[in-house]
Amino acid sequence: HVQLVESGGGSVQAGGSLKLTCSASSFIGSNCEMHWYRQPPGKERELVANFKKDGSTEYIESVKGRFAISQDKGKKTLYLQMNSLRTEDTAVYTCATRKCMPWTLNAWGQGTQVTVS
Repeated sequence: HVQLVESGGGSVQAGGSLKLTCSASSFIGSNCEMHWYRQPPGKERELVANFKKDGSTEYIESVKGRFAISQDKGKKTLYLQMNSLRTEDTAVYTCATRKCMPWTLNAWGQGTQVTVS
């Protein structure tokens, strides 16, 4: 089974930047979609950005032009570059492998806190 570990969260002032990293214990390649989720305090978890298996990317409207998802397949690492951060970006950010073939590659990280003040 795959293990995912996020890092790079922290506290930043509005307008600042952070880069989140998600490290996988196993090679994922194109077997899964790679997702970044976030859950703001008191709210539902939402999908922020994702890589589809064909390499295309999707973002929720509120982060378009500010966030960028990327991956280094050779190093089994997923990134989320977050620029022009806003207070409403405050959340626990979690990476996940989804819609995997085989399904045993589906996994969730433990999450990393991002606080924007």
